[in-house]
Amino acid sequence: MRKTIPIILVMLFISATLWAQAENKPATEQPSPPKASLLNPSSMTEQAPAVFKAKFTTTKGDFVVEVTRAWSPRGADRFYNLVKDHFYDGAAFFRVLPGFVVQFGISPRPEVSRVWQPADIPDDPVTQSNKRGTLTFATGGPNTRTTQVFINLADNSSLNNMGFSPFAKVIEGMKVVDKFYSGYGEGAPSGNGPNQGRLQSEGKAYLEKNFPKLDTITSAVIVP
Repeated sequence: MRKTIPIILVMLFISATLWAQAENKPATEQPSPPKASLLNPSSMTEQAPAVFKAKFTTTKGDFVVEVTRAWSPRGADRFYNLVKDHFYDGAAFFRVLPGFVVQFGISPRPEVSRVWQPADIPDDPVTQSNKRGTLTFATGGPNTRTTQVFINLADNSSLNNMGFSPFAKVIEGMKVVDKFYSGYGEGAPSGNGPNQGRLQSEGKAYLEKNFPKLDTITSAVIVP
């Protein structure tokens, strides 16, 4: 019996040590979400605040938009992430039709445009009218919204029944928006303006060579 006592004590000591190590072992860490990157659309899915503002600094001056998420939740979320991660910096107002719309949202970097072309988001119900000053995502049909946005220059309520869902409005600087260069007219092939396919594949160089008068976005940021 005397020889077994030390063995029992050693076993108790080892058990206590293992238990203590298990108690102090950190919990299994959850994988971190991917770092936001313009080259990885799936990394840019943060939910937008209920209401937020974005400031656009352009070659004609500044304008500010106010986004109301309840108007068009998926559109607001996409726009929030694009602005927050500087997608629109350097982008041109490539389609300016007086009395109708100002359109932008194709990256000046072809490698960025390439990965965003298939990054569609589902449609949102139309809860607001396409009045002058409202912002709406452009589409190529149902559930095809990606990055292109237009600002209504007039009351375009006829777009409501076509599924165009406004998510924001210009609250400062609408006079700046009215000044964007419109001399090139509608885009190709319908008009003499930029061809969207070439703009996506060739980027900034295509515009600088063929449409040097277009106004551009110097920076777009979320207003704190």
